[in-house]
Amino acid sequence: MYIGKRPTMNYVMAAMVILNKNEDCTIKARGRAISHAVDVAEILINKFYPSAFYKDIKISTEHLQNDDHKVSNVSSMEIVLGPRKPQEPEQN
Repeated sequence: MYIGKRPTMNYVMAAMVILNKNEDCTIKARGRAISHAVDVAEILINKFYPSAFYKDIKISTEHLQNDDHKVSNVSSMEIVLGPRKPQEPEQN
């Protein structure tokens, strides 16, 4: 799921639909939308889907070329959420 300029709750609800199918949800964002992606993940885990967990977080820099053929560096982030917390091993 790519994060853009829509309201935060739209992305939270879309992520809940994915997680309710017992599938991993990947939230991707670039540039200024990164903080929006973090908000989506935190709202989802802390309020609406507490059994979800952070499975993986990747950060990188993408090199984009504009119309003037100048290369700009843009930060990007990918957050992977799992639907259920991993089971802890039973202690005997």
